[in-house]
Amino acid sequence: MRPLRILVAAAIAASGVLLASSPANAAGVTATFTKTSSWGSAFEGKYTIKNDSGSALSNWKVEFDLPAGGNVSSAWDASLAKSGTHFTLSNVGWNGNVPAGGSVSFGFIASPGDSTPSGCKVNGADCGGGPVEQVPGTPGVPIATGATNSSISLSWGASTGTVTGYRVYEGSTLKTTVTGTSATISGLGTCETHSYTVKAYNGAGESPASGSVSAVTTGCTTGVPSTPANVTVTGSTNSSISLSWGASTGTVTGYRVYEGTTVKATVTGTSATVSSLGTCEPHTYTVKAYNAQGESAASAVVTGTTTGCTNPDPAKMPGAPYYYTGWGNPPSISTVMNATGIKSFTMAFILAQNGCNPAWDGQRPLTGGADQAAINAVKAAGGSVQISFGGWSGNKLGPNCSTPDAFAGAVQKVIDAVGPAVVDFDIENTDEFENYTVQDRILNGLKIVRQKNPNVKIVVTFGTATSGPTSHGIRLINQAKALAVPIDNYTIMPFDFSGGANMYQSTVNAAEGLKNALKSANGWTDAQAYAHMGISGMNGLSDQQEVTSPATWQQITDYAKSKGLTRLAFWSVNRDRPCPGGGVQENCSGVAQTDWEYTKITAGF
Repeated sequence: MRPLRILVAAAIAASGVLLASSPANAAGVTATFTKTSSWGSAFEGKYTIKNDSGSALSNWKVEFDLPAGGNVSSAWDASLAKSGTHFTLSNVGWNGNVPAGGSVSFGFIASPGDSTPSGCKVNGADCGGGPVEQVPGTPGVPIATGATNSSISLSWGASTGTVTGYRVYEGSTLKTTVTGTSATISGLGTCETHSYTVKAYNGAGESPASGSVSAVTTGCTTGVPSTPANVTVTGSTNSSISLSWGASTGTVTGYRVYEGTTVKATVTGTSATVSSLGTCEPHTYTVKAYNAQGESAASAVVTGTTTGCTNPDPAKMPGAPYYYTGWGNPPSISTVMNATGIKSFTMAFILAQNGCNPAWDGQRPLTGGADQAAINAVKAAGGSVQISFGGWSGNKLGPNCSTPDAFAGAVQKVIDAVGPAVVDFDIENTDEFENYTVQDRILNGLKIVRQKNPNVKIVVTFGTATSGPTSHGIRLINQAKALAVPIDNYTIMPFDFSGGANMYQSTVNAAEGLKNALKSANGWTDAQAYAHMGISGMNGLSDQQEVTSPATWQQITDYAKSKGLTRLAFWSVNRDRPCPGGGVQENCSGVAQTDWEYTKITAGF
């Protein structure tokens, strides 16, 4: 779901205080701060970015400081990064473009309540306007100037423009930050191959990455090949798992695939298939290159699972709108059930707390609080719950759990504590949906979840275009097939997708695109694809001002029923109350309706 979901319920608003960073007629790009409300421990603030530069902006970034002990706990309509008491808020994917003369705003919750941001910069320049600092030019391609058993030293050509410093990356991981044009990366292992790029940075952001350089630490045994890299699972059957990897340097006779200390396959190329395995079994492998002098060090471990896992019948799940207790004036769940006949809810959201540990909204315990009380009330009334992991924002388990086993272990804690009928993995944004390493980690973890919980249905939920899944969604669908992940239902979110005036037709078009993608990946018929599909809408007014009226939601529900879709949800029960003309809110729909009207329609699914 979009950034509305990260709003925290504010205390009763104090009178708004406007603290403008510049005169209204200042030239250039400005950012004006407004303290919209405050209470004892915190305040709600808003920045409005105004583009008077004469040309369109393609992105924006606002930075500011708070006094010692200050913190920004959440934000909406912006991506939040923190460094001590320095905070950086950048545009999200849909609001980066600001035309000349246009403006855009974002909001946040910060503490303490009597504090005010200082040192504001927008795109590297003072928030009062003036020339906008540009990112530096691309650094020269680095060269390796030295190596030890545990370090590699680099140097590179200086970037043009204003340069604050340089960051050295290995893949997407920052390894070190320096102010000059050389660096040493330490803490490495002996005889390891590493590849690095360099980016220059200043207040406006980072330059493009330089070209890459590869280097090897010393300490290699004479004549032994280098360690194989990038070992991946490329496929599996009921009785086999296939692997591939990058070639080792040096003289290579062949490669040995190990499970623990046991050799499972010996090959001369850079791929292998380990056979004679059992169905639905996880296996963990490493690869070593060898020649007459001996073996290389072992590669990083990779885990795969054979197919043949028992997959629950993809029968229709009851309509289950999203419900959250952490904000949005949560209604009595029993009252909603009695008024509408709804029998199931999707409880949101499980996030990470202090690493790979699950918690409601990343802060409330799994049991003993309002979330468990709501779940108990649903079950006592003969209903069931779906538990949703992830969402658009927040600290998620996918990036914080380092392996599929760790991710599955975190999910298992929730299943053991709550006893859901369905687990819903809301895979969104750049940290999960667009990060293919994390995508694969989640998908491989879901195989372990299924193995341990054969009767719990598994759903993945993700955004869409009006024509169907985006490239990231297509990749997720195809990778799930390649890795043999037993997913019961693929649910799209047809909103905040430029749906236009006819949200019914845009939703149908997106669903048909999903059907075609599932057929292509899995070889399914229309009926089989529909039986693995779901729709999760946004009742009333979306963040993009799209309108899904009660009548439109009835049309969408009728379409889902007629095609045999097996899941229907919407965001959210908390918003299923009228406030026509009220805009996008966390506790009402922004349109004319009766209380719980969307929930009542969904109960008929």
